[in-house]
Amino acid sequence: MPEIRPSLTDPGIMIATVGGIGWLPWAPGTWGSLAAVPVGWILIEAGGAVTLVVCCAGLFLLGMWACDRHAAITGTHDSGACVIDEVAGQWVVLLATPLDPAAYAAAFIVFRLLDILKPWPANWADRSVGGGFGVMLDDLIAGLQGAAIMLIGTAVFSALA
Repeated sequence: MPEIRPSLTDPGIMIATVGGIGWLPWAPGTWGSLAAVPVGWILIEAGGAVTLVVCCAGLFLLGMWACDRHAAITGTHDSGACVIDEVAGQWVVLLATPLDPAAYAAAFIVFRLLDILKPWPANWADRSVGGGFGVMLDDLIAGLQGAAIMLIGTAVFSALA
């Protein structure tokens, strides 16, 4: 049975699907992460890392509520249409990424791989933590893992350059 596609006029649905991006075909999580990259760049340019940290924290809290709302309306848990978690996770990786198009492309790829593969403890959070908090948590963990990879990669790249 196809998932219910509620109206974007509901604020929870609008936020959870990032304005309907989560309904795009073929890997909606990738579309959500891709949408996060230029917005993350703009936030860093506008106010630095502190601005992006504050936005990540706010988005995490808002995402928990929105994912709970989406689940209640659609009868699903961690639906592919909920991509607000990908935005938050991608932003975490961008916090550790130099403001450079090639580095941002690498950060996008790193996060997508980690979000798809879900290495421990992201896979634990995905399986064990329920509700909107669980939906957001595994992507936050993947984002922290990606940030660590970007920090190490940047250090190695800088040492070799």
